[in-house]
Amino acid sequence: MEFTMNSIFLDANAETERIVNALKDAVAFKLKKRGVVVGVSGGIDSSVVLALCARTFGPGKVIAVLMPEKDSSPESKNLGTILCEKFNVPYIIEDITDAVNGFGCYQRRDEAVKRVFPEYDPKTYKMKIVLKDDKEAKGKINLFYLTIISPDGTQKSQRLPLAEYLQIMAASNFKQRSRTNMLYYHAESKNYAVIGTGNKNEHEQGFFVKYGDGGADVKPIAHLFKTQVFQLAEFLGVPDEIRKRTPTTDTYSAEQTQEEFFYKMPFDIMDRVWDGWEKGVSSDVIAKVLNIQQAQVEVTINDIRQKIQTTEYLRQEPISLE
Repeated sequence: MEFTMNSIFLDANAETERIVNALKDAVAFKLKKRGVVVGVSGGIDSSVVLALCARTFGPGKVIAVLMPEKDSSPESKNLGTILCEKFNVPYIIEDITDAVNGFGCYQRRDEAVKRVFPEYDPKTYKMKIVLKDDKEAKGKINLFYLTIISPDGTQKSQRLPLAEYLQIMAASNFKQRSRTNMLYYHAESKNYAVIGTGNKNEHEQGFFVKYGDGGADVKPIAHLFKTQVFQLAEFLGVPDEIRKRTPTTDTYSAEQTQEEFFYKMPFDIMDRVWDGWEKGVSSDVIAKVLNIQQAQVEVTINDIRQKIQTTEYLRQEPISLE
């Protein structure tokens, strides 16, 4: 098959119908559930999943749960409510701040931040983690940097030592795991299924929390590239303000795109490189079609391959020692 800029695009109508039929079969016949629960963030992925669920089961058999916490952007909640109203899906707002605070999420995270930047004050400063290339390794090694932003807007960044990185990530993961607990509460109280919102980029590269946002009964878009999710969003009529929003992590107090935290490059390029690589297209042909350097293609493929390999444990079921 010829590889072009458009090779990644789907037949949106046909793919929607296929997902709808498969989703209905999975929930009603395999899981034997009466409806579905979807965690809504105001992002493109959960929006597409909500739209698919409303089309599959009807709005009355779908519950949307919005779960902000103190670090969440107010825009996420606003966009989430706009989405639910667009598709006539009833929604519940569950502020999980007290839950994650009870786990010591913020305290444990801030302890690690202060070991790197002693002046950091969570009441007045903002923080985030950024992924960068090790320039000397020519893109083969990913390094995490901690960035803090003072009240006057001054930014400072420093490479994160391993211990502090692990502590910040472990503490932050309380948020995703708390949200999943909340989703299962609402699902079990109605005999509903929990529908996952992760796409292929997140699922295969390990951009999710095990037993957190990776936990669900059905994952209807885990096979779709982010680029394809945007395509379905347009077809399904997801509101423009959501489709135009830059994908964010919405995890740390400072605003942060998914690109700077994890992927390092725009989805429209990364997805096409990945698509070509999966189809066996050579790196020089991919580079020519996308009008980028062959070295950039090879660095991107290496980064994707590395993330798939190093996050395999996230996708594994518990190991039975029979």
